[in-house]
Amino acid sequence: MEKLLEKLKEYLKMETEIPFEEFSEYYRDLIAELNQTFNDLDRENRLKALYICSIVQSNADARSKESKATAKTFKKISAKCAFWTDAIKFNLGKDGMSPEEIEQATEEINASI
Repeated sequence: MEKLLEKLKEYLKMETEIPFEEFSEYYRDLIAELNQTFNDLDRENRLKALYICSIVQSNADARSKESKATAKTFKKISAKCAFWTDAIKFNLGKDGMSPEEIEQATEEINASI
């Protein structure tokens, strides 16, 4: 997750929007990482994954409204990230974190960027 978070930090500091192909590739890398490692992630990395998914989801939502040509793809990306966000929150809750603690932890990640 650390590698994906570092790349996201780069993207968030950019003044221009990354191209569709690069966004799509980053999303595929994220989903592949989650599919492969989700059950083995510790709390810290699950929180990072939650943060990343929420950022990708909100960006995909915004982009789906900008271009009719890519709207369907961005809506699918958003939906998949929403699924993972829910799954991660559920797991963190099972691990003993309250919704408020989860929110605070993701805000701390955001503040560090």
